[in-house]
Amino acid sequence: MSLSGKVIATLSLAIVLCTACSDSAWNNPYPDSDANSNIYYDTFSERPKHLDPVSSYSANEYVFLGQVYEPPLQYHFLKRPYELVPLTAEQVPVASYYDAEGNLLADDAEPDVIHRAVYRISIKPGIRYQPHPAFAKSADGNYLYHDLNPRKLEDIHALSDFNSAGSRELTAQDYAYQIKRMAHPKVHSPIAGLMEKYILGLDELAKTLSEVDADKQFINLNDYDLSGVNVIDEYTFEITLKEKYPQFRYWLSMSFFAPMPWEADYFYSQSGMEDKNITLDWYPVGTGPFMLSENNPNRRMVLERNPNFRGELYPAEGEAGDKQAGLLEDAGKPMPFIDKAIYSLEKESIPAWNKFLQGYYDTSGIVSDSFDQAVTFNTQGDAELTEEMQSKDIRLLTAVQTSTFYMGFNMADDVIGGDSERARLLRRAIAIAVDYEEYISIFANGRGQPSQGPIPPGIFGYIEGEPGINPYVYDWNNGKAVRKDIRIAKTLMEQAGYPNGRNKDTGQPLVLNLDSPAAGPGSKASFDWLRKQYAKLGINLVIRATDYNRFQEKMRKGTAQIFQWGWNADYPDPENFFFLLYGPNSKIEHNGENAANYQNEEFDRLFNQMKSMDNGPERQEVINQMVEVVRRDSPWLWGFHPVGFSLHHDWYKNAKPNLMANNKLKYKRIDPELRSTKQQHWNKPILWPIVIAFVLLALLLAPAYFSYRRKETRSVL
Repeated sequence: MSLSGKVIATLSLAIVLCTACSDSAWNNPYPDSDANSNIYYDTFSERPKHLDPVSSYSANEYVFLGQVYEPPLQYHFLKRPYELVPLTAEQVPVASYYDAEGNLLADDAEPDVIHRAVYRISIKPGIRYQPHPAFAKSADGNYLYHDLNPRKLEDIHALSDFNSAGSRELTAQDYAYQIKRMAHPKVHSPIAGLMEKYILGLDELAKTLSEVDADKQFINLNDYDLSGVNVIDEYTFEITLKEKYPQFRYWLSMSFFAPMPWEADYFYSQSGMEDKNITLDWYPVGTGPFMLSENNPNRRMVLERNPNFRGELYPAEGEAGDKQAGLLEDAGKPMPFIDKAIYSLEKESIPAWNKFLQGYYDTSGIVSDSFDQAVTFNTQGDAELTEEMQSKDIRLLTAVQTSTFYMGFNMADDVIGGDSERARLLRRAIAIAVDYEEYISIFANGRGQPSQGPIPPGIFGYIEGEPGINPYVYDWNNGKAVRKDIRIAKTLMEQAGYPNGRNKDTGQPLVLNLDSPAAGPGSKASFDWLRKQYAKLGINLVIRATDYNRFQEKMRKGTAQIFQWGWNADYPDPENFFFLLYGPNSKIEHNGENAANYQNEEFDRLFNQMKSMDNGPERQEVINQMVEVVRRDSPWLWGFHPVGFSLHHDWYKNAKPNLMANNKLKYKRIDPELRSTKQQHWNKPILWPIVIAFVLLALLLAPAYFSYRRKETRSVL
């Protein structure tokens, strides 16, 4: 073929190919065969370390655990305030109380006469585990994979390499087995210490198991009794607590109390399995609506529908406004709605954001770099989507998180701590000066609500409006809380003995230290801002940044003076926040979560009273007293409660923030056809640059072609 023919053929082929591909998206990261499949697409950024439910205590792990494992209880998906409802249990258990002689007490018995609290839990029959090799049996009833060793595992590299799988029905014994695992010497459960305080005999079982031969490959916990857990029959068991603890029911909704079949525990404990990374931390086994079919944390995690799932109906009722929002369209329909969920690893936020805008992820958070592109604030200060987002029919959801970020004072410190009036006035002055409204605006894109105390919205005990403001820091003006004038803070400084930030006795400037594990350029702006806040009062704030291990050591030893910390609710109860200020939980003396080392006899007395009370007016009154005590003492700058912003496409249904539930995937519904249509519309190939490129290429080749033709003609002549 001549050169001219090659040029023409190349251009023709390119145009034909471009034309042929014009109806499909060239940048689609998924196979074309999945275009209309009932698949949910999302991202993860951090590798899950523990998928063993008794060991995991991390939100990024609960994304997967909550879909596989089923504790007895769950949170109602739609109702607020958060309400516990049955999951595998027949009903939400109610505690029975007994005195020291074993006599049944009234439900409203005083906590000090209650010797035991017993929860009887009956589970629903017919619940079955996902298919798993641990249950596989031969025709004669023997387990196929309960005699494994390194030699037999030579050709096994993943759970899917086992040729057979089996299943069986869930029993009450499986729940008892899991609770016993909290005491297992080789299983490190983060709540073991707390549960030993409450569950009868758990501490004794831990001691017994610690004396078992350390080289023993498998400890069959069915061979050991736990006095606080009694299996009544195949579907019923009891948990006995040492005292009244109403919050225990919340723990029954967490994965720590999900069932564990002994077969799975034995299967994974066999010699050679850990070397292959075939463990409970990698391959969970549960009764939930989904099972983890692919665990590749360097690429993607895949959950697929559990073929043995019994089915569960979407809620038939919610709260006011849910019906108008379309959240009851699926009322009474069987769940789950999707067949598969694919979570892709995205370490960087920008690529994930771009793929969301292209329609390849169904939901997205909003990072600071993309905030202005997605959200704007109207004249009333309410968040709205930008025109670009609205043109794509993207939806915005906001919710105040059941979390708090605060700045703590080390109450054991000689200057900023203690219960003297001088130190108390100093802390109150700083509380006024550090403008968290400004911090939220600058560093959180307005996504936060200033705290008035330790309890966030959505938790019993929180009070809205004027009755709920912190009167030591705020005034109520024109229907909203307004931070007090800085002149009041300066007056407090004078009363504390630090006029203009100088010690009135020595004349020396007041220097305070903020210890922080944050370092690097990203922290400079917030540190500069904090220095300016303290400088309003003439205080010189010194930032002592260090690595996290060193920071933790300072906190344990009590050598840190001021620090920044945060807490996410484990369960929706004020006890989960007040215990951060409970004296016996101090960091220095007990290595507890009271990082401020706050000690107040009145508060501790009220805490012990409040934690055993049921929600109601009497408990609210005790909570109000506790809040007043800590507001007066100011062991924290109360900081702010973050507001979560999330986006989703209009093909994603049943979107409602639920900050307590971990098993939300089963409620999600996708319209895959609408998604595919919009993906094609938003990602049409742009052909004209390619055509122009080929035209330019042809023009560049033309002189060479004509030169070649002239030489060829001369040769002929």
